[in-house]
Amino acid sequence: MLDLTKLAGQMPGISQHLQVEAAASRQRLERAQRLLTAAYAHQEELIEQQQTWRDRLCFTAAIPVEPLDTCIDIDVPPISHSVFATDGSQIAPSHHEIAYCYLINVGRVMLHYGQSLYPVLDSIPEVFYRPEDLYVSRQWGIRTEEWMGHRRTVSEALMLADMACRWVNPPGSHQETPNLAMVDGSLIYWFLEPLPGDAREQILPPILEAWERLRVAKVPLMGYLSASRSSEALGFLRLEACPHDTPDCVKHCSGFIDRYPCQVYDPLRDTALWTARLQPGQRGPLYRSSARILDLYDRHHIYFCYVHVGTEIARVEVPQWVAEDRALFNQSLSLMLAQVHKGDGYPVALAESHNQAVVRGGDRARFFALLEQQMIRAGLKNVGTSYKEARKRGSIA
Repeated sequence: MLDLTKLAGQMPGISQHLQVEAAASRQRLERAQRLLTAAYAHQEELIEQQQTWRDRLCFTAAIPVEPLDTCIDIDVPPISHSVFATDGSQIAPSHHEIAYCYLINVGRVMLHYGQSLYPVLDSIPEVFYRPEDLYVSRQWGIRTEEWMGHRRTVSEALMLADMACRWVNPPGSHQETPNLAMVDGSLIYWFLEPLPGDAREQILPPILEAWERLRVAKVPLMGYLSASRSSEALGFLRLEACPHDTPDCVKHCSGFIDRYPCQVYDPLRDTALWTARLQPGQRGPLYRSSARILDLYDRHHIYFCYVHVGTEIARVEVPQWVAEDRALFNQSLSLMLAQVHKGDGYPVALAESHNQAVVRGGDRARFFALLEQQMIRAGLKNVGTSYKEARKRGSIA
């Protein structure tokens, strides 16, 4: 039990620390704004530097594909449109339960506007219990719990593509209503970078195949990041802040440990910079991400921009084929912003897909009760939880 009386004595120290940090953050923001203004004056030169010295940089610098001072009003969405979204949750495996297995539950949402059609709000559960599901990742040194999260990402992408493509292109139909497929979080799967190649081949290709189905069906895909902590756009400004003739970090800065000379605004995030520059309903410049893992994405390379959705600065990511179709990109942004307004600050389709996916304590208990009944029917003996788990559930506290 948390002792609030003892905790209260630490509150003044936290308050003072946050006050000092707020003042320092304002100074960092001012430095970043000056760098942005300076970088705009010779943006093409900095882009050339980034492309030339990319392999020698110690940081990730996204490439702006529009002028750095871009501030564009997002269009009003069409009255008739459809939005698709998926999100996932899981029950992790535990040796203390009656059986060592895990469950992935993917929530699906399909919302129609201006069409007099019923929505779809449901979830698709899947149980993994075979040895090839539970232990395959151990050959790469990946824990089963971590692998379960990767498999969940694949399931979300597959179900999103299946739902959207079935609706947009049913047999004999010529559906042309504007639409958008949304996922919660980044389309850049950073977690794949440290994985061995064989493990990565189990995760990324199925996702890219699902995205390709969306591309062929002309369903734009978008990743929505609330409270993004990325500094990839600010990374481009480090080229401007570099004190050397060439941004060769390996040569000039290999002796630095804590802070490099170009880190004049850390730990500032991209969202802080665009909060000061964008008005509600506006987006900033479009960037091409330089994350290394995207070298494997082929035509689905990820672009992003920051949008003032009214309540916050959100990072919005799209594949290359959406970014290059400017009409499709602008339409997607308008549908996204409408979703945020309908959801009181967060896309309603994403919120509902999460609600459909989430596995609560009661759901977990019913799942294992159902599993226990099935095991008893199958004639298995000594079915039950470990003594530790049973004692925790029966605590007198």
